[in-house]
Amino acid sequence: MNRINETFKRLRAEGKKAFIPYVTAGDPDIRTSKKIVSALAKAGADIIELGVPFSDPLADGPTIQKAIQRSLDAGCSVRKVFDMVRELRRRASVPFVFMTYYNIVFNYGIERFIREAKICGADGIIVPDLPMEESKGLMDIADREDFCLIMLTAPTTPAERFRKIAGRSRGFVYYVSLTGVTGVREKLSDKLKGDIKKLKKMTAKPVCVGFGISNPAQARDVADVSDGVIVGSAIIRLIEKNPDDKSAMVEKVEVFAGAVAKAVHG
Repeated sequence: MNRINETFKRLRAEGKKAFIPYVTAGDPDIRTSKKIVSALAKAGADIIELGVPFSDPLADGPTIQKAIQRSLDAGCSVRKVFDMVRELRRRASVPFVFMTYYNIVFNYGIERFIREAKICGADGIIVPDLPMEESKGLMDIADREDFCLIMLTAPTTPAERFRKIAGRSRGFVYYVSLTGVTGVREKLSDKLKGDIKKLKKMTAKPVCVGFGISNPAQARDVADVSDGVIVGSAIIRLIEKNPDDKSAMVEKVEVFAGAVAKAVHG
């Protein structure tokens, strides 16, 4: 069984929800990025989402865009991300999910990308610019490798389309909590809880919520009605604000992640 499915099975048995932090792989550099990922695992992350840097990240807001640019400026590449995960897997049992854009996967070679991603120790992938209607080729390869292709839905997704996407998504369904790009929000939509409750009646698969969740209180509120909480920009801001002291950067990420994990797990 894929590590993502095993994780949700365990969490459900424990009556807990998943804390899923996102960071851009290679930000601010590979060496520090490995320390940050290890800190997230230590802080209580249940699944870790790793952004594979791409020069045109259309789903990402300014904070993650800058993180991607820092990673690219430091020389990060798909190969280096795979090597990073391979090293981390030697001492970490937490599932790793790549988030990247279809151009990266296509140019690398779809089958080669999925096969090598699994060999290095990753467990799934999110491709935000890949529509459901065009996902079959990647889905077939991912299914063959027991590698989760996690699909996204949004507040604008009609109910029937949500059912179809949920049926194809593997591991969990990623629900984008707002219209627009990633980024910290001071306040989440008043409709969010009600929307998630409706969606959870349409699928037995875990529904995890991301985009805009920026503090432990928001994470706790979302965890009350969902199966998992995804936090990215708030973590990356801590990386951005501590460029000259890598030790402090890693420590602040771990402290913040620990607070969010505690809020999500209850």
